[in-house]
Amino acid sequence: MTTSTLYIGLMSGTSMDGVDGVLADFGGGAIRTLEASFIPFPPALRAELMALQAAVENEIEREALAANGLAQCYAACVQALLPHAPGPVAAVAVHGQTIRHRPELGFTRQTNNPALLAELTGIDVVADFRSRDIAAGGQGAPLVPAFHAAAFGKPGTARVVVNIGGIGNISVLHADGRVTGFDTGPGNVLLDGWIGRHQGKEYDADGAWGASGQVHAALLAALLDEPYFHQPAPKSTGRDLFHMAWLDAQLARFPGLAPADVQATLTQLTARTIADAIRQESAAVDAVYVCGGGAYNGTLLRMLGGALGAGVAVESTAALGVAPNRVEALAFAWLGYRFMEREPGNMPAVTGAKGPRILGALYPA
Repeated sequence: MTTSTLYIGLMSGTSMDGVDGVLADFGGGAIRTLEASFIPFPPALRAELMALQAAVENEIEREALAANGLAQCYAACVQALLPHAPGPVAAVAVHGQTIRHRPELGFTRQTNNPALLAELTGIDVVADFRSRDIAAGGQGAPLVPAFHAAAFGKPGTARVVVNIGGIGNISVLHADGRVTGFDTGPGNVLLDGWIGRHQGKEYDADGAWGASGQVHAALLAALLDEPYFHQPAPKSTGRDLFHMAWLDAQLARFPGLAPADVQATLTQLTARTIADAIRQESAAVDAVYVCGGGAYNGTLLRMLGGALGAGVAVESTAALGVAPNRVEALAFAWLGYRFMEREPGNMPAVTGAKGPRILGALYPA
């Protein structure tokens, strides 16, 4: 077992824009971020990862080649962080890129080549965090609530940490110490897809386009009818359900809507489903802290605040000392640390697993 408390966490999420990396120190029970880096995906790799979200011709070979490309991006992120390490790094913890998430069928697939990453970096690599939880009967997601509790929990205080990446999820840190949470539904995935289709942009900067439109009440009601929103927890979701074809099927009932109005409605959909989930899990919340790319969408945060109602403060996790775009990578660095210490990383109350499990698989340097 290593004596180093330095870890690198790598996260490429549902938005598939690139790799977020952090260098963290977990010495003395603390959780400290020493440095962060972001490596954007080359356009060809991003396009291939998008294509692999659904069945495609020759997908086994295409996935393997995409995994090699991912490993190169991951290695570049590690190399950007290493000069800032004050000592040897114990391990690189890497999530991989989700291309299928079907816990109801007993599997999840995060494409990755951790063996190649270990070769490229010369550092132990911990990967494949989700499959053990699913093997134990869980959803395999979300895995971040345990970290949110460790990093952001405050005894006697009811807090909610909301991660808004491609998919939204909540971690409810109850005042009595309980932790609950689940995936709420689409975060940025539909917003990014819609603006990409109509404006050729990767995302709606600060929600400016969404703010220019009007929420269409009938469309919003139709979107909220999706059965997933009404399923009890534990539950998790991804691009397997929430994709542009899902949206197009709903829009077919409302021809002629202005694209900006659709964007406004999709922004409200994300806000409403998160607010509804928070109310479902907690009668009283002292504050809501947002991380992920959605924390930089001012329109979305305003809509979320409005949906939650007066008296509930909505801030980014920067108020708790961690920049919103660093939280998930830091969470997986922490999960890598938990693996190397042979400590559980899941929360059965969140995922539905039969019990606590050590998450991950080791690829030695």
